[in-house]
Amino acid sequence: MHTISTISVSGADAFAFLEGQLTNDLRLLDAQATLLSAWCNPKGRVICLMTVSKISDGYALCVPAEMAEDIVKRLTLFRFRAKVDFEILPESSTVKLAEQIEAGIPWIGSGQSEKFTPHMLNLDLLDAISFDKGCYTGQEIVARTHYKGASRRRTLRFKSEKPLKAGDKVSLNGRELGNVLNSAGIDLLAVVPADEVNGDLTSNGIRLLYCPLPYLKL
Repeated sequence: MHTISTISVSGADAFAFLEGQLTNDLRLLDAQATLLSAWCNPKGRVICLMTVSKISDGYALCVPAEMAEDIVKRLTLFRFRAKVDFEILPESSTVKLAEQIEAGIPWIGSGQSEKFTPHMLNLDLLDAISFDKGCYTGQEIVARTHYKGASRRRTLRFKSEKPLKAGDKVSLNGRELGNVLNSAGIDLLAVVPADEVNGDLTSNGIRLLYCPLPYLKL
């Protein structure tokens, strides 16, 4: 289980501000209730992953509770003269990581923040990136990766013979290929080269069995 906090973003410039920060296009909320999106740093690495929804006076960002205060502080640094306010709301919710792993939806907490590009996390396959909206932080690198097909590493699902933890190294014949991203018991997501999934992958000497994701065919 992971705890989710909600950050309200309100003010006359809330839409324009978030459009300039998030990977997805908030205009899609005219036709759907929630939106999966990432917030990247200028190098195109994912700071956090969130769901976005409309509220009466702006937008609600559902983010990992452990990162909520830091996210607000960092967003404030980008505010400049924009008329936008941030507030961490008192209510919280939880997410079952086992269900997220089965669905192939990554959890980006403080331990995973700013280590992966959106493509490494399959965010292009999860409809969490808009490639026809205006500029946003990290957009140039994200777009270049997309159109040049430069990302070999993907978030893939595995089962292990024994439980592993996030951050554990994944190896093939003694050569490090990537890392465990999230885990729940013997189910896990790992960021590894997609063309190596049929190899004898291990982590801490524990064998990994590849399990296909519902939205990704290799």
